Amino acid sequence: MGTTGWIVLGVIVLIGLWLIMTYNGLVTLRQRCRQAFSDIDVQLKQRHDLVPNLVETVKGYASHERGTLEAVVQARNAAIAAQGPAAQAQAEGMLQGALRQLFALAEAYPDLKANTNFQQLQTELADLENKIAAARRFFNSAAAEYNATREAFPAVLFAQSLGFGPQEFFNLEEGERTAVRTAPQVKF
Repeated sequence: MGTTGWIVLGVIVLIGLWLIMTYNGLVTLRQRCRQAFSDIDVQLKQRHDLVPNLVETVKGYASHERGTLEAVVQARNAAIAAQGPAAQAQAEGMLQGALRQLFALAEAYPDLKANTNFQQLQTELADLENKIAAARRFFNSAAAEYNATREAFPAVLFAQSLGFGPQEFFNLEEGERTAVRTAPQVKF
């Protein structure tokens, strides 16, 4: 084999190594996105487990506020059933809005606000909200890095054909953004 043959073989090997490294990088980033989404799921499950305790605690003090309590339970059930980042973000936004209404309701009941169990549950929920926000930020960062790598050259040439589709972000829909920003109204 001549010099030209060795050069061609060297170029082919380099291109092969480059493709392998790009593929492995995409696999690593996709796995990081999956792990980050799992972290969100763990935090959301803890929040979902906490909601029934909150509802039961409030029921003892405000049993005639059935509509608010039912809305929280329905929002929780919808959040548990949601699949995928977009659907989960939408359902979690609704749950967050329902929980805000529940806490606004608690403001009207001084005995409930003073209840140690309610205060502990409220503190746990606030802590979980912070952890969920951090997990969402990590997931969205991982998704952005994955999407950028997937859309950059040379990965853009073969990523889609090898099953590396775009990763959705964990964002609230516009309706949920408004619901989260708007203070709940308590009516009697």
